[in-house]
Amino acid sequence: MSVDGARVVTCTLNPALDQTVVLDALVPGAVHRARSVRSDAGGKGVNVAACLADWGVPVAATGVLGQDNAAPFQALMEAKGIADAFAWIPGETRTNLKLLDAQSGDTTDINLPGLAVTADALVTVRAVLRSRATEGTLAVLAGSLPGGLPAGTYADLTAALVARGVRVILDASGPALAAALAAPTDALPFAIKPNRHELEEWAGRSLPTLADVAAAAHDLRVRGIPLVVVSLGAEGALFVTEAETLHALPPPTTIASTVGAGDALVAGLVAGLHAELPLADTARLALAFAAGKLGQAGANLPPRETVRAIAATVRVERLAG
Repeated sequence: MSVDGARVVTCTLNPALDQTVVLDALVPGAVHRARSVRSDAGGKGVNVAACLADWGVPVAATGVLGQDNAAPFQALMEAKGIADAFAWIPGETRTNLKLLDAQSGDTTDINLPGLAVTADALVTVRAVLRSRATEGTLAVLAGSLPGGLPAGTYADLTAALVARGVRVILDASGPALAAALAAPTDALPFAIKPNRHELEEWAGRSLPTLADVAAAAHDLRVRGIPLVVVSLGAEGALFVTEAETLHALPPPTTIASTVGAGDALVAGLVAGLHAELPLADTARLALAFAAGKLGQAGANLPPRETVRAIAATVRVERLAG
């Protein structure tokens, strides 16, 4: 697959090798014996690209990788047919530890520091986005920013992409998200996907009820973001546009690994937008991607027919606007 053929581009400025350690139960302060260990090339945008490729959407991935341990990323992109448009710099891409408690199903994340991204590397990423993300492209900017990059990096990238008619889907948090949301209306992303905690952080208040979450999401929509999606874990997700507010509820799901489930939801959202599905069908597909991924290790989807079957079981409720 060539980069030129991709209509979706993901950007991961702080990718990681996700090392998942499965424990019988996580007990702080105790000595543990791991049931199993696996390592996956990851980072939010990489995971989104992997799920989209499984679904058959042409996708290119860019960002910054350390050349000293790039082999797992190369192998992933080659295996899935993801077009590799990364900037490679000296050093090693960080490793993130995921401690999976088999008893509760909870995952404890330990995210290590990333590469110090050079100005030249960011220039390369900007050039890739400028040449590959043309009018009509969906561009996913996802994940944390590495040390050395200012909080306004995503805001700057978004403004440049939007000016060329690109629809930007932003999945970020903290100061990087706040800076992007503070941009002028004509430089805002097309869609954002905070979780409840990230939305609370932006809103500056607790959002204990679904109505509270919906109200904060509407504040963002009124601010000028056409589509606000809020992931709610076991409660599903909210999908808010000017015309509709939908609550999508996931079916009961067997959990093999929660690593990358939020990224799979973003991939399903992008797949729905790519196919120009109605909002309710996009919501069903997004929840089906996330539920399907929960049954898989790593950022992988089950077969297409399985995902479609899950989507048919996703309940979507319309909420008052």
